[in-house]
Amino acid sequence: MPKLPPLVHNRLSYVGTAIAVLSAIVFGFLLFLQTVSNAAQAPYASLVIFIFVPTVLFFGVALIPIGMLLERRHVRLTGQHSVPRFPVIDFNDPRQRNLTGLFVVGSIVVLFVAVFGGFQAYEATESVPFCGQLCHTVMQPEFTTYQNSPHARVKCVDCHVGPGAEWYVKSKLSGLYQVYAVTFDKFPRPITGPITSLRPAQQTCEQCHWPEQFFEAQEKRLIHFLPDENNTRWEIDLAIKTGGGKPGIGRTGGIHWHMNIQNRVEYIATDPQRQEIPWFRMTNRETGESKEYMSTANPLSKEEMAAATVRTMDCMDCHNRPSHIFRAPREAVNTALAFGRIDLSLPFIRKTGVEVLAAEYPSTDVALGGIADGLKTFYEKSYPEVAAKNGPAITNAVAELQTVYKNNFFPTMKARWDEYPNNIGHLMFSGCFRCHDNQHQTADGKVLSKDCTLCHTITAQGKTSTMAFASDRKGLTFEHPEDIGDMWQEMACHECHKGLNP
Repeated sequence: MPKLPPLVHNRLSYVGTAIAVLSAIVFGFLLFLQTVSNAAQAPYASLVIFIFVPTVLFFGVALIPIGMLLERRHVRLTGQHSVPRFPVIDFNDPRQRNLTGLFVVGSIVVLFVAVFGGFQAYEATESVPFCGQLCHTVMQPEFTTYQNSPHARVKCVDCHVGPGAEWYVKSKLSGLYQVYAVTFDKFPRPITGPITSLRPAQQTCEQCHWPEQFFEAQEKRLIHFLPDENNTRWEIDLAIKTGGGKPGIGRTGGIHWHMNIQNRVEYIATDPQRQEIPWFRMTNRETGESKEYMSTANPLSKEEMAAATVRTMDCMDCHNRPSHIFRAPREAVNTALAFGRIDLSLPFIRKTGVEVLAAEYPSTDVALGGIADGLKTFYEKSYPEVAAKNGPAITNAVAELQTVYKNNFFPTMKARWDEYPNNIGHLMFSGCFRCHDNQHQTADGKVLSKDCTLCHTITAQGKTSTMAFASDRKGLTFEHPEDIGDMWQEMACHECHKGLNP
């Protein structure tokens, strides 16, 4: 037998050695299984293979020096070893020479496995399944909405962590608390937003997106269906003034003017979701000229200003739901109708579909049953002839609405659209109107306008059969689908549109 340090001959070190060797064997077997079988690709398999087993392996290795320390203490107290020592190694003995070589080779293999396993553990913890599926109940809303988002092919860590070791370490330290919160059921329902410790967007979003590139106006068509018997289609075509640009090379302007290209925008929010912004400041980076705007409706006192946290505006202040998008009932039903996934010939399907989606349900199973019962009951009572003749269309509508519900509503986590304001636009949430509300002004009385044409112009609008088109670059004056007089000019859109009505 090879001669090892005398203190290694103790029961605890033997146990540690056995645990380490067995863990290495199990790791090798599971790694082979993962390589040849897709069955091991699940997030729980990654957790076991690359985290649990290596942890056990390192635990076994750690027991060896602990046993040696305890053995040294035992020798000092008793003058003898707790177990008999092995014979002195003699390289003239071929058997001992072979065993020594085997030990050295085995140690190198274990070291290689540990290093390789650590790298695999790193990759596993950076994977989408690990982020989205490991804590299934907690992360189900975020993972589901992410899969249906424009960033579905972008890894979670590309936005939440980004490149570099510093933020990787920060994310894992933050993850320790998350593990604790999940284990002891200390997490909020719903998960709160926005993430206050999120990495600056310039270091994540702008790895792909480039606000310094100037864009001309981009066309966007908004398709709505009115809550009347015929589900009347109403369209609005917008020329979105995206803008952007880089000083010294070309012009700057448009919506991306806000993105710290030539101007830095700072603000104070008085609520956790950053919907109430009573103060902001715009600074020209070249001249240093600065303008401060204060809300006349909810001004801050000097004491409140001194105690407040000033945030520098970045991409996430407008694009705050780039991946985890919870669709409102109104928006989801409009989309389903526009793409023909629900039959438009069903009377009041737009109105009734929104109603059954927006109802409060204690669980997903109850919701799916309630959607089916609510829609079928409506047609059986109000339109029995439709229920008799268009049964398949109603059944298909039920299935589509149930899919919409499963993708956007999560009763267990209390997550749905009205818990997560979306700052793009200003239809269902204050969005642009957080600052552009005609109520923020400078000390000398200059008011920040809420003129919609600052960001877009209407190039066409109306019913499909009577669509009106703009004749010049000024665009059309907005026409509300319903006759509400001048209310749309006096009130912000989101004050009426809560995701439920048109």
